[in-house]
Parts: sequence; structure tokens; C-alpha cells
Amino acid sequence: MLSKYENQVMSAVYSLCDGTDGCLVSPLDILSVLPAKHKITLEKLDDILNALKCDGYFDLIFSERKGEKMYVINLKESGFAFKRTAKQKQRDITFKIFLAFVGAFATFIFGIILKGIFG
Repeated sequence: MLSKYENQVMSAVYSLCDGTDGCLVSPLDILSVLPAKHKITLEKLDDILNALKCDGYFDLIFSERKGEKMYVINLKESGFAFKRTAKQKQRDITFKIFLAFVGAFATFIFGIILKGIFG
């Protein structure tokens, strides 16, 4: 399970790769896609990218272009399935909430029936 920051960075990497197997991006490209309210430093970004690499989402190679640090990212199976997995988690949460409401409603009706019988 990814943390909030890992989820945001993985979403940014996925969108920057734009449906291709890989991409060449700078840290500033990734930080520009992330929400502004979460201040992620370059060091923290490196740590998050390494964690995602270890989790098997993508291959990561550090490079330089004209003196600027660059990342060469090649998505793996887990990386390609990231959006689908996120949608599935959202469906599961929605289903659990719906199930809780149905259970609460059934309990309410059962209570009214019992109150009518014994009350």
C-alpha cells in the first residue's frame, strides 16, 4: 500500500509517461505536476522515487542533461496497472460504504419490527 506522497508521485510519473513505456523527466517536471499544498523537497522526491523503484513500479536511472539532474523512468507491470488499481480501490471503498448503509437500514427496520411485536 502506497503512502499519500508515494501515491501522488506515482500518479505524476504515470501522467508524465503519458501511456508510453518510459520517459525522461527532470525533478522539476515531477514537482510541477504535484499539488502545491504538499511541499516535497528534491531529497524527499529522490527517496520516494527509490521506494517506488524498490516496490517494482518502474526502473529508475539517474542521468544528467546539460548539468541538470534527470530521471530515466521505464514503467513495469505494476506501474502500468497503477491507475486501474487506484480505480479498483475507489470502487471497493464505495461498495463498503454502500454495504454499511444497507446494514444500518436493515438494522433500523428490524428494530421497528421487533418494537411492533414486543412493544
